[in-house]
Amino acid sequence: MRTFRLKEIISTHLEENRTIYVFTTVLFLIGIIFGAIIVNSLSLTQKHDLYMYLSQFFGQVSEGELAESSAIFAQSFTHYAKYFGLMWILGLSIIGLPVILILLFLKGVVVGFTVGFLVNQMGMPGFFLSFVSIMPQNFILVPAFIIVGTASISFCLKMVRQQFMKRTNIPIFPQFLKYSILIFGVGGALAFASIFEAYVSPVLMRFVITSSM
Repeated sequence: MRTFRLKEIISTHLEENRTIYVFTTVLFLIGIIFGAIIVNSLSLTQKHDLYMYLSQFFGQVSEGELAESSAIFAQSFTHYAKYFGLMWILGLSIIGLPVILILLFLKGVVVGFTVGFLVNQMGMPGFFLSFVSIMPQNFILVPAFIIVGTASISFCLKMVRQQFMKRTNIPIFPQFLKYSILIFGVGGALAFASIFEAYVSPVLMRFVITSSM
């Protein structure tokens, strides 16, 4: 019975916010494309400086000189939690809508730029590095960011309708509870992404670096 109820809630949520999900997904993909394009617009000096920094980092990875996995986990989880928390707060504000869209777009830009730069500078080894160090946790993070972004935009729009359309008389507090519970529930995915980033990615990166460099 509970499983059926949960499926019904998820189905209703997706149906009500289908247009927003499509928009946020497209916006994120545009961000990825834009990030990849930025790589080609960098000067040779900028590319060289970034590559030297990456080479130093890869050297530390291959020699096992990274910070403790527990410290990486704490740092990653805190970073993602702050990002989610900011989007949750922005969803409570009428003026937060454009900022939410910018955050989603920038997240896409970061992913696109990172993958694009590695592939541009290192070829296939760069592709494999991005695949083991960036892609796995982003298979969790990207859907989570899109869900949180969509929920924040949806609640923000409800606040706008409540404020400016007097004919809308939907109680806002139950909507706020649903919104907060959804953000908190999706936030649980951050732990899995941070665990992979802290404990699994360094091992995979070390294997790829020692095998191809």
